[in-house]
Parts: sequence; structure tokens; C-alpha cells
Amino acid sequence: MFEWLKTILILPFNVVVIIPSLILYLSNYSYKMPNKVFLIIGIILFILGLFLAIWTMVLFNNIGKGTPAPWNPPKNLVIEGPYCYVRNPMIIGILLILTSEYFLLNSIQILWWVILFFIINNIHFRIFEEKQLEKNFGEDYIKYKKNVPMWLPRLTPWRPTPYTRK
Repeated sequence: MFEWLKTILILPFNVVVIIPSLILYLSNYSYKMPNKVFLIIGIILFILGLFLAIWTMVLFNNIGKGTPAPWNPPKNLVIEGPYCYVRNPMIIGILLILTSEYFLLNSIQILWWVILFFIINNIHFRIFEEKQLEKNFGEDYIKYKKNVPMWLPRLTPWRPTPYTRK
């Protein structure tokens, strides 16, 4: 339980609460009520993002037997639920939450943070994380990577044949 709390406080909490708060503070942000369309879009994106982030973290715990944190990585390759459609649903969930903050707070500074966060993760995954996953899970991950896109979900779930889970 402590590992999960530490992971949540260090990773997603910083990304969706601390950094946006600092950005708004340092930019002398002044809240302006969003119009109804932005408000509705923001609420929907927040709910979807939170649901996706929680779902993927539960999968990491139950199937992966680890956390998304580098100090306690999953021991098993997770290719269930949203991972059958896209390789990074947890980050997509966080991106949806951040994008909801843009709509709810009516802040272009937060939108710039969303874009920067996406670029940083895209580079990190390609250069570091995917190499580590190939090392940890070998051919299973290589097959998964060839069949499941990084950011834009497949229309149908991918299932390896034969299904292998370590």
C-alpha cells in the first residue's frame, strides 16, 4: 500500500496538481468561469481520464504485480483492458485529466503544459521505457509493440496467439 501511495503522490499528483498549480501561480493566473461548453467538456474529460487512470493502475497492481514507478516496475506484462487497444492508456488518462484542467480553468498555460507533458512522455517512452520493457519481457513485448499503437487506440482489442502472460 505504501508503494502505491508513494507512486501516486510522486507521479500523477505532481503532474496534475502540483505542476499546474505552480504554472498558474507563476503566471499570475486569474480564474475566469468557463462557458458552459468548456465546463461540460472539462467535466467529461476529467471523469474519463480519472476512470482510465484508476483502471490502469488497478491492472498494474493486480496483473503486473507492481506500480508504474521505475523503482517498483510491474513483474508481468499488462495487456488486458485498455492495454489491448493502446500501449499507454495510463498516460492518456493523465493527459485527459490535464486537458480537463485546461477547459475547467480556462487557462492556455495549462494547455501548454499538456502539450509539453505529452512530448516529454513520447520521447521518454521511445528512448527509455520501451527498451526496458523489451529487456524485461522480450518477445512478448516486441509482439505487443508491433500490434498495439502507442497513442491512438486500435478499433478492436489485440490478443496474442497463443496468449502468454508471465
